[in-house]
Amino acid sequence: MKKSFLLLHIAVVLAGFTGIFGKLISINEIGLVWFRALFSMILLYLILKGSRKFQTYDRESKWLLIASGLLPGLHWLLFYASIKYSNISIGVICFCTTGFFSALLGPLVAGKRFSSREVLLSLLTVIGVGLIFHFDTSYRLGITLGLISSMIGSLYMLTNEKLIRRYDAAMINYYQMTGITLSIGLLIPVYVYASPVAIKLMPTGADIGYLLILASFCTIAIYVMVAESLRRISAFTVSLSFNLEPVYSILLAVLFFHEGRQLNLAFYAGLLIIITSVLLQMLLSIKTSK
Repeated sequence: MKKSFLLLHIAVVLAGFTGIFGKLISINEIGLVWFRALFSMILLYLILKGSRKFQTYDRESKWLLIASGLLPGLHWLLFYASIKYSNISIGVICFCTTGFFSALLGPLVAGKRFSSREVLLSLLTVIGVGLIFHFDTSYRLGITLGLISSMIGSLYMLTNEKLIRRYDAAMINYYQMTGITLSIGLLIPVYVYASPVAIKLMPTGADIGYLLILASFCTIAIYVMVAESLRRISAFTVSLSFNLEPVYSILLAVLFFHEGRQLNLAFYAGLLIIITSVLLQMLLSIKTSK
């Protein structure tokens, strides 16, 4: 049990680094997402083939799983765009609103029972983001992109709950990485044409190194650690633990990029409200499960 919790915590810390790499990698967000998905797809294929765990599905299932990669692809694209147009702290704080969108969209998408408690608690997160929204008008575009990213991320998690009941988790991940690679690859020419500014798509040597770390440690390794943790820890505990990801990202952003100098009292007040919302949801859920 201790080993499982240790692996889970390491996975959450690694997830906190995704925002850091989004800032370190110099290429545009669409190139970043494409290379991350491509490298992850290749690494997953090699791991699954090497461990003889690669499974063959019928054509309909393959295309269903590949198509499901569109949602995480858009989620990643907007998440990294949010960071590029604001900063790491803003991008990961917007990620906290995923729970709010899940509470609203769950009854519509997954047929879940509407929970007024979840909506009310999630509204605290929205209030926190609202405080952060006004701390600097120059970050409004980044915040808007981050909020849309969170909404798409919640749709991705809700649809994935259905897929996990029918298919192997590793194979879902592999085909979704394939779907992201294909869909984002087709989108790149349109993105370049429509962009009002020049887009950098070709990574430098340093970028390739960062992308390989992002794909291996912050994508594949996280999946392996979470899967191993689920042998002894409930999915509820795993999901709840990942609410700490934005906290780690902000601490890392302050450490590596000194973002604390750009943040004022309204930002920290909003952050405190968001953390309070997470803790309240945790305490009430644990009380209910007893």
